[in-house]
Amino acid sequence: MSSSTSFEVVRDPLWNNIRLEPEALAIIDTPAFQRLRYVRQLGHAFLVYPGATHTRFEHALGAYHLACRVTKELEVQLAALLHDIGHYPFSHALEEAGLPHHELLAARHLRTGPLAAALERVRMPADLVSGSLDVDKLDYLSRDATMCGVPYGVIDVDRLLTSLTLTPDGVMLHPKGHAALESLLFAKYQMYRNVYWHHAVRSATAMFKRLVRRAIAARRMSPDDIAVATDDGLSHELQQHDQTGLARALRERRLAKRALDIPATELPSEMANWPATAPDLLQRVEERLAKELGLGADELFLDFPSKPDMFDVSIPGAESLGLPRVAAELHRSAQRLRVFVLEPAEIPARAIVELVTWPGEEVAARLDSEKALLSAAGQGSAAS
Repeated sequence: MSSSTSFEVVRDPLWNNIRLEPEALAIIDTPAFQRLRYVRQLGHAFLVYPGATHTRFEHALGAYHLACRVTKELEVQLAALLHDIGHYPFSHALEEAGLPHHELLAARHLRTGPLAAALERVRMPADLVSGSLDVDKLDYLSRDATMCGVPYGVIDVDRLLTSLTLTPDGVMLHPKGHAALESLLFAKYQMYRNVYWHHAVRSATAMFKRLVRRAIAARRMSPDDIAVATDDGLSHELQQHDQTGLARALRERRLAKRALDIPATELPSEMANWPATAPDLLQRVEERLAKELGLGADELFLDFPSKPDMFDVSIPGAESLGLPRVAAELHRSAQRLRVFVLEPAEIPARAIVELVTWPGEEVAARLDSEKALLSAAGQGSAAS
C-alpha cells in the first residue's frame, strides 16, 4: 500500500470499498500500523470458529470507513483509524493477565518513530487515540459475526449511522435510531454468549494467560516485548522455553475441559469481582485449588469474566428506552462461572460458588494463613 497517489481504495469483505485519503495512508504505511496485520481480532476464537482469523488491521480500516461516513472531521476519522494501535496480540487476554491496558500503550507509537512523524504532518494531536462515536462497536460486531459465520451480530448499521449527530457535547442519537441501538445491544449480548465467552475460547484464554504469566515471572519475556509482538511471534517465543506444557497443548488444541459451568443467573446476586480484576490473586487461588484437588499447579483454571460496562448505552437521546436496566440483566445472563481442568477432577460446586462470593481481602487472608479454601464450604466466610 503506497501513498504516492492522492487516495487509494481497498476492497473489504464487510463494507465493500474503503477509500483511504492521503492522511490515512501516511499512517497506514508506518511499521506500527502494519504490525496490526499480524494481530488477530479475536485471539483464540479461531480454535472454535475457523474463520475468525481476521485482524486488527482490517478492523481499524473498517472503523475509519464508518467514521468517514459520519463526519468530515479529520481528527475524528484518524482517531478511529488509530484506536487499536497499541493493542496486544491475542485480543484482551493479556490485559486480563495483568498487563497495562492497550490504550495506555498507544502513546509509545504516537509520540515516537515514523507514526509520530506522520501525525505531525497532518497536525493531529498525539493523544487523540480512542475511537469516537460507536464506529468501533459497529465494525467489530459486524465483522466478527461475519468472519465467525454466525447470525448473531446483525446490526442496522445504516440506520444507526444516519441517526448519529456530532455536537459540541458529543454524540447525540435521533429517536429514529432507537431500534438500531437496541439491535446493537442485543447483537453484543449474543456475541458475548456465543463467541467471545464461548467455553472453549475461555479455556484457551485461561491457559494462554497462565503461559504468559509464567514466562514473565521467569523473565523469559518482558511486558514491553510482548506489547509489540504479533500473534505468531509471541506464540513462537512462548513455545521455545515452555516448562508448563501449555504452549504445546494450545498448539494442538488440547484444551482444559469444563469441570464446573454455572450460569450467573443461578449464582448469588452479590458476587466478588476479584476473579476478573485481580489476576495475581486469581492465580494464587487456582494454584491452591489445584493442590487441594491433587492436580498440578498449571492444570486448573477458574474463570468468571466480567465486563459490566460492555452494554453501556449512555448516549444522549436514548434515555427513554430504559436500556441501562436491560443492559445489567444482559450482562448477568451472559456470564458463567467455570472451572477448567486438564486432568479429570471432581469440583465441589458449592465451595467454588461460596469462594467467589468472598471479598478479595478475605480470600488473600485465607491464602496467607495457609488455610484450605475448599474446606470452608458452607461456612459463608473465608474468615470463619
